[in-house]
Parts: sequence; C-alpha cells; structure tokens
Amino acid sequence: MQIVKVIAKVVDDNSGVFTEIPVLLDENKQVLRPLLEYILKLKRNGKSQPTLSKCVDATKLFLEYIAANLNCFTNPHSLFEAFTSRLYTGTINEEGLDPSGLYWLPNRPSITYAHIRALTRFSDWLVENHNAKPINPLVIADSFEQRLNYAAWFKKNQYNFLGHIKDKHINSTVRYARSIQGKRALGNQKQDAIEFPERYFKSFYFDGLGATVDRRIALRDQLILLLMHGGGLRESEALHLWVEDVLIDPLDPNNVKVHIYHPENGKAPNNWRGRSGKTTRAAYLKEKYALVPRNDLMSKKRVGWKSRVADSKDEYLDVHWFPTTFGKVFAKLWQDYTRFLTGISRNHPYAFVSFHRAHKGNPYTLNAFHYNYRQGLKRIGLKPNKTDGLSPHSHRHSYGRRLRRAGVSEIVIKKCLHHFSLESQTVYTTPTMKEVTANLNAATQQLLMQKELVEPFGTGTPSWEILTEYGFYDIDPDGLFTGKHPKLGKPNA
Repeated sequence: MQIVKVIAKVVDDNSGVFTEIPVLLDENKQVLRPLLEYILKLKRNGKSQPTLSKCVDATKLFLEYIAANLNCFTNPHSLFEAFTSRLYTGTINEEGLDPSGLYWLPNRPSITYAHIRALTRFSDWLVENHNAKPINPLVIADSFEQRLNYAAWFKKNQYNFLGHIKDKHINSTVRYARSIQGKRALGNQKQDAIEFPERYFKSFYFDGLGATVDRRIALRDQLILLLMHGGGLRESEALHLWVEDVLIDPLDPNNVKVHIYHPENGKAPNNWRGRSGKTTRAAYLKEKYALVPRNDLMSKKRVGWKSRVADSKDEYLDVHWFPTTFGKVFAKLWQDYTRFLTGISRNHPYAFVSFHRAHKGNPYTLNAFHYNYRQGLKRIGLKPNKTDGLSPHSHRHSYGRRLRRAGVSEIVIKKCLHHFSLESQTVYTTPTMKEVTANLNAATQQLLMQKELVEPFGTGTPSWEILTEYGFYDIDPDGLFTGKHPKLGKPNA
C-alpha cells in the first residue's frame, strides 16, 4: 500500500478561498477523507502547521504498518500496541532483515510519545464522528497513575485565578489513563540552550555576513542579525517585518523604534481601513495583494509565529535594543538598505526580500536565510553547530544572558524577550557551564579559607538568605526565586 503525503488546497464553498493543509493519498491517488476532515478541524481551531504535519506523519506510519501486517491482529487495540512497540524498537531483526519491508530504525522516546498522542486524539475524533473503535481507550488508572494525573492537573491549574472552582472535577480527571501511554522521556534541565559566542560576533558581522559580494544581500542579512542579537527576536519574527514598521525614535533621532506586528491580527499600516471596515494585516494583505499571512502558508514560503503576548492593543512586539548601540547601527544600515529596496519591484509589503535573479523581489525565506547564515560562518572558518551556539536562534540566547549579566531584573527581561511567563525565560538566563564552574571554583576557595564550617541554621536567628535556601512552595512552587538553586536567581534587593 503506497501512502503519499502531499499539500492540498481545500475549497469549502463558492467563494473560491482555499485552505492549505497536508493530506494523505492512497494507492489510487484518493484523499483519505476522515483524516482530511480532522486536519481541517485542527486548522480551524488554530493549530499550527507543524502540529498538522506531525499528525499526518504519524497517521502515515500507522497506515504503512497496517498494510505490512495484514491479518496479524484481531482488534484495533492490539494492533496499536504492537505498532507503538515497533516505533521504539524498529522493525529490523537481529539478523539485519525485515520481512515486513518497513525497515524502521528505533525512534527516540519523545518522538514515539508524540506519535502516540497524535494518533490517540485522531482515534478519539473517529470514535465520536465515525463510530470507529478506539485504538487507545481510557482504562481505570492504578494508584500511581492517579497520583501522576493529579500532579499534572495541579501543575496545569496552579496559576489559574479561578482554578479553585475546578476541584469538583479532580476525581474524574485523575481516575482514568490511556491503555497505551508510551515511555516517558528523560527530563532535561533547562540549560542546554547555548548562546552565540560573543568573541565571534564582530568577525561574523563584518567578515562573515558582511563579506558577501552583493552589498544588498550583506545589508539585509546584517539587519536580521542585529534584530536577533541586539533585539532578541526570533528569526521568524524578523522576517515578518514590513517597511512601515521601522520608525525614527522620538527620543533619539539617531536610533529607531522597530515594531513586529502579529502577521494576521496586527494593525495595518498608515491607519488603513478596508472596504468592509477591517483594519488587520490579514485583511490588508488580502485586499491589496491577494496574499495570506506568511504564518498561514505551507512549505518553504511559511514563516511561523510563536509569541503569545503583545506590547500594544495594535498587537505588535517592541524591539528593545541592548545595548542601545545596536539600534543606532540598525538605523544607519536601514537607510542604506531601503535605498536599494526602492529599485526592486515588490508585490508585497515585507521588508526583507530575495535578490536572487530567479526570485528577485519575493519575500525572503527562512531556507534562504539559513543558507546565507551558514555561508557567513564558513567565511570566518566556523561550521554551523547548535551545541556550540553557532545557529540563528543562539543569538536570542545571547541577548537574554547579556541582560542577566548586566543585572537587569527578571520582570524587565521577560518584557524584553516577550515571554508569557517568568518560567519561560529560564532557558535564556540560566548560567552557562563556564559561569557555573567559575562560581564553584570561587566558592571552593572561600570554603578553604574558612576556619570552621557553620551549620545551615547555626545559632541565633537565621538570615533571609539562609531561609530562602529551603524554598517556599506556597508562594514560589517552581523555585524561580527561592531554594538552593533558584532558576531566576535571588530576588533583587
């Protein structure tokens, strides 16, 4: 059975407006209709394109397994149970053979767990809408699973202002568990994110990206680099920039204010109002250019959007330059870049465009930026490597750690990084291995200099610093500020 994943344009009515989603085709090139309906439902509920794609990928694997193992199982549950086992172990036996013809290699627990979750949700939808039999039904949870379910429920609702009114539902929430849950992946400490090495930044800026023969390309990529390294933006956020979104700073004519608007709900520029009274960017793109927002596209044209907060009712993110010198450099380069841009024909409002002769004037894609980024690293003798901080997203980590080292408060860092919660920024502000080592070496020297060790509480009244080493679960359940190793450091005095 040959299953093929393709991108389909689905038209629901006589308007001609289509929805672009991933679907599966069978051996007769027919669309699998139940999956199509389910993916459309997810799309309309606001699920991201990666979520849709992962669901389709998991379904494709499951269908391929069914085709390779016909007449082996008597019920859907045992079939799904065997399928999940093969995701973990692979299908190649000890002799290096695979009679099923699948030749799957073992998956990481996290990937298998994601497949199980996606297929379980799809199965539940099929049960409700197509009277199918569940492949992963709910069963009575044992006492250990109930405790885990309660812990998960509590974690989810502890910050909910009205969470206390949900107490009557706790019993029904924790008494059941999925028959097949998958292996739990190892927990990872939030300190694996590596910042871009500051010692390389100047060379990368001037001799890496700046050494491109075409000055227009160098300016464009340097501007994006400044937005990431000096403004803390994600690469995808930078590519959503429109020309009208860069304004002279009213407090400093040599600097600029940059707003990154939500690609759909952000306010259109120049107080634009459509024929129907709409003022959003989605309406502006549709009415003026017959385009859809880039976060709603598929394949290489797509540019995602992750932030869940905005700095204004007009739904934009403010770029906070740190240090402010980055803003002044950006202002100078922006003037030069826009001069080049005026000579380019564009059927869109995006600021960053391609200068390649085959795509000249088209919106700049993430794939193209990644290629130019890698080429820039190679010019200064470096190889792209996430574990060494040599990747686009590492500049955002550099920005966050730079703020922490400068003593900026956690609340301000949260604002600068546009995070939804304080806990979200711990990955950006956690001390590096080098900093941890330096602190431990200093602490060791201090310990050796002491004549005698003092018990944690010693005699007399303990200090506030000593008390907070033991944490306060009721006011700081995640240990952001208290405990021996607070995630966000000690509270500012």
